[in-house]
Amino acid sequence: MEALMSNWSNVAQSLPENYIFPPDKRPGKHVFPVFRNVPVIDLQKSEDHNRAGIIQQIFHASQEFGFFQVINHGIPVSLMDDTMNVFKEFFGMPAEYKAGFYSTDGSKKCRIYSSTMNYDKEEVHYWRDNFTHHCHPIEDQFQFWPEKPTRYREIVGTYSVEAREFLLRILDLISEGLGLKQGYFDGELSKIQLLSVNHHIPCPNPSLTLGMPEHCDPNLISMLQQCSVPGLQVFLQGQWMNIDPTPNAIVFLA
Repeated sequence: MEALMSNWSNVAQSLPENYIFPPDKRPGKHVFPVFRNVPVIDLQKSEDHNRAGIIQQIFHASQEFGFFQVINHGIPVSLMDDTMNVFKEFFGMPAEYKAGFYSTDGSKKCRIYSSTMNYDKEEVHYWRDNFTHHCHPIEDQFQFWPEKPTRYREIVGTYSVEAREFLLRILDLISEGLGLKQGYFDGELSKIQLLSVNHHIPCPNPSLTLGMPEHCDPNLISMLQQCSVPGLQVFLQGQWMNIDPTPNAIVFLA
């Protein structure tokens, strides 16, 4: 449990040695370009005569970039804010409480760990804690979720249902564009729904470390709700580029 960064009472002025990446892996002082042409999908327009155009926008963005932002997605902004806040409250819970969810072997349906699941064997750690649990069906997963903060289950449960409805709307648009029947991706293809929360404490020297590994999501689809702090990067046009947060938008990774 000492590994969890959210348990650290203070952060040293210098980076701990086991978080410093080799020179060829660290970001250094490089200023990454900001990708300012992120495709924006207005999901509300999919409900009227613009539906075919929205489907084409989704296909173009998926093929050209592999991601896009969605506005007017239907998830209440107040719920998005409440969900972010309750996650912060969870990471701020006492160490002994979070110990009940700590796992580095993937054996728990609801687990918290630091860096990666390979923490005990990796030579250098990533600057993050991660909290992950299943979300569907809700009635089968509640028992594994935190009881504290007291509003965690209510808020995250509501958010999970709203997020699933949003994702299935996107999948239905993709199905329609592919000439498949509505609901094609329902059932077995989308029965597993995971929520994954990354928590990063202030870093004394971000030029020497990384917040998480570079990766491709292995899921059918992924949605990402960013906080107000920039940090998301995508590999595009042969280089890593920043994606600045857009208030109230959701990033969809195709």
